[in-house]
Amino acid sequence: MTTPMGEPHKPKINHSLYEDAQAFLLGTALCALGLQFVTHLGLITGQTAGLAVLLSYVSGYGLGLVFFAVNLPFWALAWFRMGPRFTFKSIIAVAILSVMTELLPQAVVISHLSAPVGAALAGALIGMGLIVLFRHGASLGGVGVLALFLQERLKIQAGWTQLTFDALLFVAAFFVLQWEMVIWSLLGAVIVNLIVAVNHRGDRYIAR
Repeated sequence: MTTPMGEPHKPKINHSLYEDAQAFLLGTALCALGLQFVTHLGLITGQTAGLAVLLSYVSGYGLGLVFFAVNLPFWALAWFRMGPRFTFKSIIAVAILSVMTELLPQAVVISHLSAPVGAALAGALIGMGLIVLFRHGASLGGVGVLALFLQERLKIQAGWTQLTFDALLFVAAFFVLQWEMVIWSLLGAVIVNLIVAVNHRGDRYIAR
């Protein structure tokens, strides 16, 4: 069978449990290392985590509680629109990342890291980590769920949805943080979303 463009039709291939497991470990490890760079430099990150950070600054509530509360409507969207399989995988990925962000700083100690280089490397690591998770039917919750939903239903590439959200987030951040910190944080977020937009496309990757 061929596609309308005359190219051979390729059937979708389900990932095995082993393939999912190694992808979850790799994807979350890349994201955890990127987040370590971010926190070492005193920057913020994008997406739902960044929103939770800003809300915790303004409200005074703990980041963990705010992050959980912000994610609730997105988990509901994941369950009803993306299915229980996607939701379950995403919850697992979030749990693994939570553990890694606690353990990784004990194994990796950063003595010097410039803000622009650190922000760029963090963006690259997180972007590639997200792609690994996306291609195995999972996300890190929040806006990533909405981005994948819009990509599947409306063919809007996930990276552009995330970039729009981050643009609004960082405008708000200027009212809370020093502008230098926001600028370097924005650099990392732009790199994340550009990597996802360029590399994660439904017409190129067919495994699930």
